[in-house]
Amino acid sequence: MKARDLMTSPVICVGLDATVRDVAKLMVEKCISAVPVLDGTGKLAGIVTEGDLLRRVESGTENRYSWWVHMLAGNHAVAADYIKSHSVKVSDVMTRDVVTAAPETSVYDIAGLIEEKHVKRIPILDADGATVGIISRSNIVQLVAGARPRIEVTLADETIRSNLMSKLKTLPWAHPHHLSITVSNGIVDIWGSVESNDERNAIRVAAESQPGVSSVNDHLLEMPIFGT
Repeated sequence: MKARDLMTSPVICVGLDATVRDVAKLMVEKCISAVPVLDGTGKLAGIVTEGDLLRRVESGTENRYSWWVHMLAGNHAVAADYIKSHSVKVSDVMTRDVVTAAPETSVYDIAGLIEEKHVKRIPILDADGATVGIISRSNIVQLVAGARPRIEVTLADETIRSNLMSKLKTLPWAHPHHLSITVSNGIVDIWGSVESNDERNAIRVAAESQPGVSSVNDHLLEMPIFGT
């Protein structure tokens, strides 16, 4: 799936002449959490998010510095914070270094950018630099919510075991040669050793996700595995 298949479009934007109050009202009225800001040519100049409006004088939530915090932070940081909490202009509070992506970017890569850059949404720009959409974390969560439920199937126990062993052999963190797996009436029992609790739980999840499995019994022991 590509960004163009998932993005919200059209995007509600404002110009550089917008005020902070304009943007706050827009967020409330349209039930959105971020607003891209466009320059005079229609190109993306920045983005304002709810986080940018969290510490504002209008709400009485602006940062208040004691003398010693002021001394530690320095005049530059305190002055910059004052701009963020008191400015009337959206251009003073917006984030200018915006993480963006193209419509053909895969959703896999979008999720990676959101994680890597620690952002909550990514504007989507076409080849001309026009903002044609936006993808937020909630858009990706919608994919999870809308996924088709797993179809319950009945498989022979030996087929279930064979499929599970084949799956584990493809997983670089698993050590299937240290495992003993039996399946009876769709119930999987796993014995053996693992290096960590994360590996134990990952093996359980791999088993639970196999078609035909009704439940999993974990008899694994945590211990160092040598010679792997």
